[in-house]
Amino acid sequence: MTDILQKFMFPDATVRGEFVELNATWRHVLAHQDYPLPVQNLLGELLSAAALLCGNLKFDGSMIMQIHGDGAIKLLVVECNDTMQMRAMAKLAEDAVISDDASLSELVNANGRGRFAITLDPNNKMPGQQAYQGIVPLEGDSIAEVIETYMKQSEQLDTKLWLACNGHVSRGLLLQRLPNHGGKLSRTEHDIHTGADDDEEETWQRASVLGTTLKHDELVSTDIETLMHRLFWEETLRIFEPLAVTFSCSCSREKVGNMLTMLGEAEVSEAVASLGKLDINCDFCGRPYSFDAVDCAQLFLPADIKVSPDPDQTH
Repeated sequence: MTDILQKFMFPDATVRGEFVELNATWRHVLAHQDYPLPVQNLLGELLSAAALLCGNLKFDGSMIMQIHGDGAIKLLVVECNDTMQMRAMAKLAEDAVISDDASLSELVNANGRGRFAITLDPNNKMPGQQAYQGIVPLEGDSIAEVIETYMKQSEQLDTKLWLACNGHVSRGLLLQRLPNHGGKLSRTEHDIHTGADDDEEETWQRASVLGTTLKHDELVSTDIETLMHRLFWEETLRIFEPLAVTFSCSCSREKVGNMLTMLGEAEVSEAVASLGKLDINCDFCGRPYSFDAVDCAQLFLPADIKVSPDPDQTH
């Protein structure tokens, strides 16, 4: 198992943690795209962050994490479902010129209009139910800071993230303070609970300090079993069974056809007349889909007279 999510819990169950290590999944993301190095770094960090947050999904469905940029990067997207299947992609401005030392703010928040969004999309929605989406202005100088701010403001959860990647591996560590669900207390209970709160705060502060000793180069070059021992060797952690993470893309000919339909018949017909056919590669996995004039005309026929194509047909 080369791609794993490893969960653990501190002894008093007030702080949970997760390590993630992505090798094959990350290489799948990069296999068909030649992203500039700063874009690779941001997308790789977002990939690990999504895996870490998705590890706690409590429903059958997917989490979609997006950064909408107003600079050289127009969009970063990572999708992860409850079975830890992932995919990711980036879209750049057509005239993008990206230096090797470009910062997050320069790339996605050049004019202060960058946005960060998390969408939770259940597979089996009730009638009228919509996917939940939280959108906030982009705040932070790193992917980790952006997500920490989002979790604090939108979910009221103290969260710390450490993320790093290179062209071969993406790793991350999440620490999260669990919410207190206690009810109204008597005076004696309050005194006891206040002491418990002090203990919980001490655990959170200790965990956070241990996390800050983790350096970027160490995170990107060291396997998570070794990292866990180095950071928390003095803690009696509860270690859970690791979860496997894999790359998976849900693209299909039908979905590409639906995208073309949204463009409108006139625009699609004009493009086919000019190019002869439309060759479209999935931005996530690179799979090719080809639509000739007959295919495109078929898209705009009434549903009752359409000929259903082979769903896996790529021509």
